[in-house]
Formats: sequence, C-alpha cells, structure tokens
Amino acid sequence: MANKTIQHQGIVENIHGTQIRVRIVQTSACSGCSAKAHCSSAESKEKIIEIEDPSGMYRIGEEVMITGKMSVGRQAVWLAFVLPFLVLVISLFICMSVWNDELLASLGSLTVLAVYYLIVWMNRARLKRKLSFTIKSIKNN
Repeated sequence: MANKTIQHQGIVENIHGTQIRVRIVQTSACSGCSAKAHCSSAESKEKIIEIEDPSGMYRIGEEVMITGKMSVGRQAVWLAFVLPFLVLVISLFICMSVWNDELLASLGSLTVLAVYYLIVWMNRARLKRKLSFTIKSIKNN
C-alpha cells in the first residue's frame, strides 16, 4: 500500500526558475461514461500544480506526467479537512463548557480554528517540501 501513486497527465503552463506550473484536468469517476452529456453528476476541473524541479529540461506546452505518493494525498486531506474539523468540534465543546454561552463558544472555536490555519500557513514552505509531486516527461514517438 505504501508504493501506490497518484498520477495525472498535464501540460506545462509556466516555468519560473526551478518552479514549474502544470495544468491538469481533474475528472470525476464517471466522466468517461458515454451518458455523461445527459447526466448532471459528471464533472471535470482544471487545476494548476506547482512543482519544484531544478533540472531545467521541461518546456512550456510540453506534456508531462505528475506523480505523487498516495500517502501524500492522505496527509493533505488530513491537514486540510480532518484536523480542522476536529479542532473546531473539540474547541467548541471546550469553549461551551467554559463560558456556557453559545455565541462566545462559537466565536472562541472559530478563533481557535483561525489559529490552526495560521499555523498551517506559517509552515507552508515546510509543508510544500513534504507534500510534493514529481514530474516526468511524456515523449510522443
């Protein structure tokens, strides 16, 4: 399970020094269905992924494959969704038991959540190194 990877095909949009911006199209599971034109659940979104690559071998417009470990995806979901939810709920119960006032408790728990996101934002450089993707060229022969 540790060797599983996430892969997306994309196109190099921009290169600034060692920073490469790749546009990928993220599709839902049913986007390949032949009935997707008649279905409201089929969707796709374009996303820009920033990748650090000092090799300098990529060019704008080149098709590439973006690869990341599945564990990186799980860590990102944990940091972005699970932990903030737990922080919010636990701090709400604690604030409610301390102040016994719903308005103060909700404001207190939202303040704690804002502090959580401030800590995440302050550690963004370290998180960016830890939660990173790799890039590979796709050669059209």
